Amino acid sequence: MDMTNDKAQAILAENFAPWVQALGLRVCAVGPREATLRLPHGPALERVGATVCGQALMAAADTAMVIAISSALGEFRPMATVGQTISFFRPLAGRDALVTARILKLGRSLVFGEIDLRAEGADEPAAHATTTYALAG
Repeated sequence: MDMTNDKAQAILAENFAPWVQALGLRVCAVGPREATLRLPHGPALERVGATVCGQALMAAADTAMVIAISSALGEFRPMATVGQTISFFRPLAGRDALVTARILKLGRSLVFGEIDLRAEGADEPAAHATTTYALAG
């Protein structure tokens, strides 16, 4: 089954903890091996200097990758984050973040991916993450 933005948004609504839901993530686009989510800027996510806190960016990256994997599989399947590493290049402040997750390798039990996080309208990413997920049985 092809993944649509509405189906991906429903996966987000049905399978993530309430505190992740509180981030207000919206699915912007899904493809066969990728997904882009919008993390809306707001005071609840700000730290010193009105920059978005790293914890929110890491959660958004993790969530975007689950949506990308679900799109590749055609449905949500239980999975676990095995590892996530993020590098922060510059502060993200005053604008929504666009979080684009891409699958690098989709195996039978492990999935490897990368995520770019950038301020809306920016040419360069504010952060980059790499991830590994284990698919359930």
